[in-house]
Amino acid sequence: MKTYIFNISLEPDEEGWRAFYPPLEHIGASTWGKTQEEARQNIYEVLSMIVEEFLEEGRELPAGNDLIITEGTAVAVTR
Repeated sequence: MKTYIFNISLEPDEEGWRAFYPPLEHIGASTWGKTQEEARQNIYEVLSMIVEEFLEEGRELPAGNDLIITEGTAVAVTR
């Protein structure tokens, strides 16, 4: 099992909050929510689908400073 930790961007917009992962925004890693929590939950779902698609196609996600891929189970704490 691998764990993927994405460093996302979260910013206010005119109607709520926009959440996105800049390195994969060109393939749809962007979403919106009325609250920060809703936007975070939505980007979680979007990134989960993208990870699943990459795995099904046998492609590796581009690792970098904004993405940590670790073997096993991990916990991310945001404060």
